[in-house]
Amino acid sequence: MKKIVLPLIFIFFGLTAFAQEAVFQIFKDTRVINSHSTEVLPAGKLDFRIGHRFGDIGGQSGGWQNFYGLEDASDVLIGFEYGVNEKMMIGINRTKGSNELRQNLNGLIKINLMQQEINGNKPFSLAVVGVTSLSTMPRVDGGGTLANFQKFAHRMAYHASFILSKKLSNRISLQFNGAWTYRNLVSQSDKNDLVSLGGAARIQMTKSLGLLIDANFPFSELRSDEEFEYYNPIGFGIEWETGGGHVFQMNFTNSRGLSETDFIPYSSSSWGDGEFRLGFTISRLFTLN
Repeated sequence: MKKIVLPLIFIFFGLTAFAQEAVFQIFKDTRVINSHSTEVLPAGKLDFRIGHRFGDIGGQSGGWQNFYGLEDASDVLIGFEYGVNEKMMIGINRTKGSNELRQNLNGLIKINLMQQEINGNKPFSLAVVGVTSLSTMPRVDGGGTLANFQKFAHRMAYHASFILSKKLSNRISLQFNGAWTYRNLVSQSDKNDLVSLGGAARIQMTKSLGLLIDANFPFSELRSDEEFEYYNPIGFGIEWETGGGHVFQMNFTNSRGLSETDFIPYSSSSWGDGEFRLGFTISRLFTLN
């Protein structure tokens, strides 16, 4: 009997372990293009991150006059992010800002609530992201601007999102996200809170090269009115994993801003009018433990 039972126990636990094996890297980076992915940094890893958005390639502000956007900077991000453990990461960054609120200091936290398993009971990954933004720019006197900070709280904006992702195969990954963005100070025609939905996809072309697409769709009466010229932030990109902890991404997007509290409520550039721009992200990982 032992000769039968022991091998069966071994097979059972072996199959159970296989069933609970987590799917590795649904996305290669903690970001897609504009949106966060469900990926978190490994425990003890520090990510030094630089993001850049150039000016309009076409449209009234683009073309030869600004060398197709390369002479302008719509937004710049410099920051650090850290993997607290295998399920949580935190970060802080500074962005130039692309709308009326500039010189923004952004803090973030991301928690992986569930990781997709190979042949297991978890068919997808689930993460939550929280972002807090503080505009540190000088106060602008006079009305008609969001930078006329009557209270310190007027400098603040917040963002929270739930992200679902799934690796369909070794080459294709999909993502869906729902978000809520809240700004303490808005124009009279706008509302403080803003709900948005989004999606993303990644197609692995080679061992180190992937294609990316990312889109977000904010919902409000203001943003559905063509008179106010708000547009959905949509981006396409190419991502290289160069080895040694380097991830480099080049993208094209109509989003000017790099933070969720910026590009979701304030994207006013149109792909159809040539108001899209070249952007890139450089990520370098360091081990602290």
